[in-house]
Amino acid sequence: MLGEGNVAHTAMSGTGTTAGDDPLQTAVWRLRSRACWADAAALLPPETAEASLQRASLLVERCLYTEQGWEEAEDALRTAEAQAHGDEERGAAACERGQLAYAATLHGVRDRADEARAALGRAAALIPPGAPGRALLDFRRGLLAENLARSPQAARAAYRRAHAGASAHGDALLLSFTWRHLAGLALRDGEVAEARHGFTESLRIREELGYLVGTAPALASLADAEAEPDASRLRAEAGRLFRLLGGVPTWLARQLAPVTPAAGPAAS
Repeated sequence: MLGEGNVAHTAMSGTGTTAGDDPLQTAVWRLRSRACWADAAALLPPETAEASLQRASLLVERCLYTEQGWEEAEDALRTAEAQAHGDEERGAAACERGQLAYAATLHGVRDRADEARAALGRAAALIPPGAPGRALLDFRRGLLAENLARSPQAARAAYRRAHAGASAHGDALLLSFTWRHLAGLALRDGEVAEARHGFTESLRIREELGYLVGTAPALASLADAEAEPDASRLRAEAGRLFRLLGGVPTWLARQLAPVTPAAGPAAS
């Protein structure tokens, strides 16, 4: 898997669910789930550290999914870093810094792998074990291990820690990511039944949450673990959603290409 993974701790970024009864967070979620990250970010007030961090998270995710908007994400992240108070907020900002550097490396914009590792290391020193933000951090450390260090064993251990943390804190969206990435490692190892189960759970959660921008990647991944004719049906549905969102996420085009139906990792 290329490494999706810009989910952020719900209380900090409103991304674990549709944010309950909060009208602002519900509006942000609806826009974000339909790939309208800039519109979602524009709804947030500028004056609080929490909103600044959420804005940065949204714009970093846009970079990962669209390969665009790098300068805006950097600006938003610098603001979030400047406004952060306390270890957990500073750790969350460092986690976003690591994710942005990871995305830039992954998409070939610039090699920032060392920066990504250093930032996630800072986050690990600031976010205590058991804190809600620790699960997201563990997930992102798994992405680095899988896609930059090429260490599937380390990635699996990190994803399992993230999965346990997401379960403990009821972060359904993060669970959809950990299910999917653990399933991808299982498929790589030839454990098709285990992979199919994980991909199915990821798809179920994303459909239940209405996470449209993540549904096409989930369908495409499940297709890779299914036999025909189900595989073609799932891939066709993924293609329909991909076109509906204007070709987002950009990397999914490679996975959906007929000549390479299992074309490598998927970033979301």
